[in-house]
Amino acid sequence: MSLRFHTLEEDEEYINLQTELVRLQQHIKGTNQRVLILFEGRDTAGKGGAIMRFIRFLNPRLFKVVALSKPTERELGQWYFQRYIEHLPGPGEMVLFDRSWYNRSVVEPVMGFCSKKQYNLFNKQVVQLEKLLVEDGIHLFKFWFSISAEEQKKRLEERVHNPLKQWKLSSVDVAAQSKWEDFTKYKEAMFKKTGKPNAPWIVINGNERDVARKEVIRYVVNRFDYDKKGETGERLELDKSIVSEVFDNESLKECLSK
Repeated sequence: MSLRFHTLEEDEEYINLQTELVRLQQHIKGTNQRVLILFEGRDTAGKGGAIMRFIRFLNPRLFKVVALSKPTERELGQWYFQRYIEHLPGPGEMVLFDRSWYNRSVVEPVMGFCSKKQYNLFNKQVVQLEKLLVEDGIHLFKFWFSISAEEQKKRLEERVHNPLKQWKLSSVDVAAQSKWEDFTKYKEAMFKKTGKPNAPWIVINGNERDVARKEVIRYVVNRFDYDKKGETGERLELDKSIVSEVFDNESLKECLSK
């Protein structure tokens, strides 16, 4: 009996994109490049699922998924970025963050987990930090999965009733719908303050899970040159109706108008 991880494995487009990604991973290893990918979005937006589909056929020795729990007492007394810094990629490695330092940009201020002073300091320091990372040669990707309020409501109800997904429920999930507008306000402020030409936000329309998952892979492989790139014949150009880059006020307006 054959076992399927997901219906995407019967999707030729997905398999072709995975083939491209595996070739890219070998290129990253062979050239000692470093790749850092942040997966952000509202609760139920599809971050974890996208990561699972991204790494499906990759060499596990060459990537790491980081999903940090809430900070310890000791970590609360450290520089905010300190516990994230220790997970940055080494030569030939990809690191994928399932939520990242951007917790302080949206979730924490909405839920009252940080002060206004901490929030403002973060917005100042994160731009400087990411500038240093990119200047040092790290390939930085910041994905934001965007879903509608209706789609989130449907997915939250699924979590409540599906025993395989109930572990995902949290206090933030419970508040997700009632604080929708607050999350929107801080999300847009995050785009405006931290989306820069050297570190843009890549906004993915996540209402259709499988489409979003494939576009994330496509975006990453599109940004590199590697041996046998494109030999699968798969489209590697971005679908601008699904993917938007936010790096200044004009691109933010364009993204929000979609």
